[in-house]
Amino acid sequence: MRGELMLVTGASGMIGYHTVVRGLAEGYRIRAMVRPTSDRSLLQGLPVEVITADLAQPGTLPPAVANVQVVVHAAAHIGDWGPLEEYRRINVVGLEHLISACAREPSLRRFIHISTLGVYPGRDHYGTDESVPPDLQGLDGYTRTKAEAEMLLRHYMEHYRFPAVILRPGFVYGPWERHSIPRVIENLLSGRLKFIGDGSKVLNNTYVGNLVDAIFLAIDHPQAVGETFNIRDERLVTRREYINTIADFFGCPHPGMVPLWLAKVAVVPMEWWARLVRRKTPPLLTRARIKFMALNLDFSIQKAKSVLGYQPRVDFQEGIRETLEWAAKHLPIAQEALRKKQAAVR
Repeated sequence: MRGELMLVTGASGMIGYHTVVRGLAEGYRIRAMVRPTSDRSLLQGLPVEVITADLAQPGTLPPAVANVQVVVHAAAHIGDWGPLEEYRRINVVGLEHLISACAREPSLRRFIHISTLGVYPGRDHYGTDESVPPDLQGLDGYTRTKAEAEMLLRHYMEHYRFPAVILRPGFVYGPWERHSIPRVIENLLSGRLKFIGDGSKVLNNTYVGNLVDAIFLAIDHPQAVGETFNIRDERLVTRREYINTIADFFGCPHPGMVPLWLAKVAVVPMEWWARLVRRKTPPLLTRARIKFMALNLDFSIQKAKSVLGYQPRVDFQEGIRETLEWAAKHLPIAQEALRKKQAAVR
């Protein structure tokens, strides 16, 4: 609603930044919450109030939420490797700190929580909808604690009428994506990337602009409060389309294939050894990466369409080109890939 004060957590990240930009265009006053160590370069020059706060330090949160009407909670500890408690400290305990601070603000009318389709069980999905409960075991610290976070938030929604909406996007890509796609480019350049299985199963791809559309629909729709919505692109793409599109853009060979059965056998000792030696970075293969690269991740968005009027506007091919063109201008690994492509042409 024009003129309202919106707090965006994780404002220096991809989802948070795009939410800030859309909020300004929609006429909101924006308060962008960042941690003390966050890179704030994306926010420079924007007419926003930047406030330093940390979900792990509850005393820093009251000034961040003061007088807000809308909160978009995009901050999270992400990744697929690391101690469970590190994820829980931000994704669950930090969320409860934020809810507690927000609950004291009588002005709050909507709290949008960005969850993930990763909360569903780690198996093939063919049209799975929101009636399937989150998997509290999870394959990694991120997905497990995001499921725990949903259960925590739902407690407040049901018992205290906390005005929240849960959105579950899939793999989110777009300009300023600085985690998954750079890793794909790096592994393509090194030759380490392989398809697990034949690459024909679909990914739960979600262009960031489509997700932001859903965020703003959920902010204002009267029937959104208390609900959970799956969010993804209209057209899901196979792993082959996803990976090969990136490979073609940078002139890299298409990857070969590893049988799924072999990956499932190899992942157990790889994860065991990495934990034994306390690796800070994930091994080449993890159960979370098998899920990302091999399982069919088709989740229904019929509820978002029928309740919110959600209509994904941007197709994968349009969104991924925009993403890769941004990467080519801003990410060193993408620039290295382009230099190798140009050298090969010569």
